[in-house]
Amino acid sequence: MRGISRYARLSLAALAVFLLGIFGYFLANRPGDALPYTVQTAGSASSQVRTDQSPEEENAAPDSLLEGERINLNTAPAADLRRLPGIGEKRAQAIVDYREEHGPFESLEALMEVSGIGPGIFEGVRDYISID
Repeated sequence: MRGISRYARLSLAALAVFLLGIFGYFLANRPGDALPYTVQTAGSASSQVRTDQSPEEENAAPDSLLEGERINLNTAPAADLRRLPGIGEKRAQAIVDYREEHGPFESLEALMEVSGIGPGIFEGVRDYISID
């Protein structure tokens, strides 16, 4: 390093510190290293969300619904119905098709008459649906 000027050495040192800082930042913020935690909203101990749940869990509370939000089975398009837990593209379209063929749902339990929706799926969505 005898042939390098003092300014060049300071520049190299600053660059090294910068690169180490960037490397440390990316190591600290890797997505797979997050620890599970629980978020509790004010007023209700039952509205906890765990971050270690996989989004593919069919019986998990939907994260795209607001607290207290209900989706109306008689007016909701398939895109809104897919926000319900356990309801994918095919089941959402089956609900819309059933509604168009048989008219509006008379009760929440009538949802179980739709092909592909049994008691298990119904219990998972009961708290998130309405027929108003």
